[in-house]
Amino acid sequence: MPECWDGEHDVETPYGMLHVVIRGAPKGNKPAILTYHDVGLNHKLCFNTFFNNEDMQEITKHFVVCHVDAPGQQMGASQLPQGYQYPTMDQLAGMLPTVVQHFGFKSIVGIGVGAGAYILAKFALIFPDLVEGLVLLNIDPNGKGWIDWAATKLSGLTSTLPDIVLPHLFSQEELMNNTELVQSYRQQISNSINQFNLQLFWNMYNSRRDLEMSRTGTMLNAKTLKCPAMLVVGDNAPAEEGVVECNSKLDPTNTTFLKMADSGGLPQLTQPGKLTEAFKYFLQGMGYMPSASMTRLARSRTASLTSASSVEGSRSRACTHSDSTEGVGAVTHTMEVSC
Repeated sequence: MPECWDGEHDVETPYGMLHVVIRGAPKGNKPAILTYHDVGLNHKLCFNTFFNNEDMQEITKHFVVCHVDAPGQQMGASQLPQGYQYPTMDQLAGMLPTVVQHFGFKSIVGIGVGAGAYILAKFALIFPDLVEGLVLLNIDPNGKGWIDWAATKLSGLTSTLPDIVLPHLFSQEELMNNTELVQSYRQQISNSINQFNLQLFWNMYNSRRDLEMSRTGTMLNAKTLKCPAMLVVGDNAPAEEGVVECNSKLDPTNTTFLKMADSGGLPQLTQPGKLTEAFKYFLQGMGYMPSASMTRLARSRTASLTSASSVEGSRSRACTHSDSTEGVGAVTHTMEVSC
């Protein structure tokens, strides 16, 4: 991949055009960091705070970063034509191999939030050889039933689209307190994203099917993620139950479950430093980011990675979930991240 890839691109895929932003250039044989945002957001709204965090610069100088915007969700996107059939969640995952091939990446480490986490998990299940690791925030592996679908439709009759999407993104506490962050995102979702396009993406996410994953040995022909995965969720976040259930479906020997206190619905916005630190340890566990290259970050923060039971502290909390009914003896890795 030549250096000139750095910048914005439109990539033609079998299921339509994708807007992709490349930052940096490839570093040797390292994977690209590929991000996928949640519904109601785009790569800027979802990831700018995280990637602009000072500590993150210590990581990104070692990797090329590839931000993917779902069709029609990028800043300034034209309205999709009337009658446009928005890609299914499976098709959105099926667009990503073209992106990987187009830019000449050998593989990726994915960071996804909500709908983006679902899409990246689906991508890793279908194309395991292209994915070296996944950081999945707020993933819900469950499909939506017709009752959920009907409730969404009914709420849409009386609410504006941003107010329908906000409870998916933020905790009830954040919404009740009407924090500056929530107010800012209500405004940005209204003004920065084409509402017609957003409605199509929202409808497709809410008609998703179950991610058919199960721990090996618990179901015939079970599929599960083959790569290391870190699941992240904020305390009392709307996705908390879904993330815990996803954790129960993954191999405990290569899964880390990070539950972040004081972070609300979107930890990458409210606790970017803590998440950066966890991401650094995740990459180190995969054999990247030797500690020698992380001296500034190592000095500025402390962290520990354990494979024991839950650890709680006043400013941080790690938690495990191991389901004894599934007969799995190993305990999922837990992570404590301290200020």
